[in-house]
Amino acid sequence: MKTARRQQEILTRLKAMQTELRVDDLARMLGVSSLTIRRDLAELAGNASIIRTHGGCIAAGRAALETEYHQKVAQNFALKQAIGGAAAAEVAPGQVLLINDGSTTYHVAAHLEGRGPLTVYTNSLAMLTDLSRARDVAVYILGGRYNPDLYSLQGSLAEQVLDTLKIDLCFIGADAIALDGQCMVTTPEEASLTRTMLRRACRRVLLADHTKVEAEGHGAAYGGLGDFHLWITTPGIDPGKLDTFRRFVTIKEATT
Repeated sequence: MKTARRQQEILTRLKAMQTELRVDDLARMLGVSSLTIRRDLAELAGNASIIRTHGGCIAAGRAALETEYHQKVAQNFALKQAIGGAAAAEVAPGQVLLINDGSTTYHVAAHLEGRGPLTVYTNSLAMLTDLSRARDVAVYILGGRYNPDLYSLQGSLAEQVLDTLKIDLCFIGADAIALDGQCMVTTPEEASLTRTMLRRACRRVLLADHTKVEAEGHGAAYGGLGDFHLWITTPGIDPGKLDTFRRFVTIKEATT
């Protein structure tokens, strides 16, 4: 089957099935290798015909809320995926985890299968598909007000629930990291909830790729690098800035 016809078949199946399709399933359906499907998905994502997910794709025209969120997740997809894998390596069986609703922390969920038993609390609705695949992971959703931009739950109710929990390990994202080590998100409401998450966790890990350093347009600080035990990022931070950041926190670079 020629490339154009195969890619059209992928789009047709996505539209008809209205669900996420996995690379392995598409390879079996179309009688080609997983590598061929991944190349097809990369091309289709490049022209905005689909949205990549962990191990597969969804249709670009699917529900607007999910589309907007997954477009954010898809930015620097390979970098975030590498961070997600490195983050999962920090997890030990039996732990209680907290994963916030960031577009990088989203990538942790797909790497937790086989690392249980685990208990995972999250305010992210977008993670549920990946978390539900792991039979050894018990998943709890924090309550709160639905935020359609982040596809998550936020607000005082979520903070009240968190105040009743003891978390072994939390994974937190950031929209921007300032040179003085301040970690930023977009809104004060997000910042308030994130501060509560940090307060409830025994061990705190920041997940943010190198493009988040001095990123613009995010002005609500929830804490600093010194509030974390570990920052998992990707290569690309200026060496001088990296040395400065290492004064605050241990840094691990995940490679793609």
